[in-house]
Amino acid sequence: MLDNRRSAIGQPAQRRKSGGLGEVVRTVVFALLIAVGIRTIAFEPFNIPSGSMIPTLLIGDYLFVSKYSYGYSRYSMPFGLPLWSGRILSHEPKRGDVIVFKLPRDGKTDYIKRLIGLPGDRIQMKAGRLFINDEMVPREKIADFNYSEGGYGGRVAQYTETLPGGMKHTIIELTDNGPYDTTGVYTVPPGEYFMMGDNRDNSLDSRVPPEQSGVGFVPFENLVGRAEFLFFSIDESASWWAPWTWPGAIRYGRLFHGVG
Repeated sequence: MLDNRRSAIGQPAQRRKSGGLGEVVRTVVFALLIAVGIRTIAFEPFNIPSGSMIPTLLIGDYLFVSKYSYGYSRYSMPFGLPLWSGRILSHEPKRGDVIVFKLPRDGKTDYIKRLIGLPGDRIQMKAGRLFINDEMVPREKIADFNYSEGGYGGRVAQYTETLPGGMKHTIIELTDNGPYDTTGVYTVPPGEYFMMGDNRDNSLDSRVPPEQSGVGFVPFENLVGRAEFLFFSIDESASWWAPWTWPGAIRYGRLFHGVG
């Protein structure tokens, strides 16, 4: 009798143990599916590896991009799976948006720039000044920016630029006589956009054609999403293999700031 009771008691215990493991597995699977779903249709994290968007975005910034802002294309999906062409639930981007997009010449590399030119616009640079549809974009000098990148260090000119429609943003100019500070006229084709970095003299953007390893015009389909806000930022003084350097390298004042 004693042995029979032990067997009867032991069987439910085993079932409970097996059921508990199954619950854990189901919970993990559901959590992963939710995370993939959020990343696919809502927000995706990106980090900033270069200085082309200084002073708006700094090297070491981490931000969330809203995937739903412009609708969904193949580039909204993980690995750019070609499940459909064009965009669904599409919304037109606005001039001045900071946008992550897939580089048109390879369809794989993520770039982040500011949308300057809409379809049909004429864009030109003249001695460092931006012209949109033959009108010079106003800019106002503000305090110099303490700039350090690629061996260069020092204070550089910083401006508030006001785009047509009233969108204001900040740019820096190392010089008004750089290689792409004076250009021809770029007429933006239908369904495409003209992108520029806020670091005007150190940005590989739509001013540089694809055949010169540049960006060129960006098709609507290539837009991944709009940069929304920073969730983390750390400067170059941190070493990932030296955790004790992290607290002093975090840019606390940039955390949870919107991107504009």
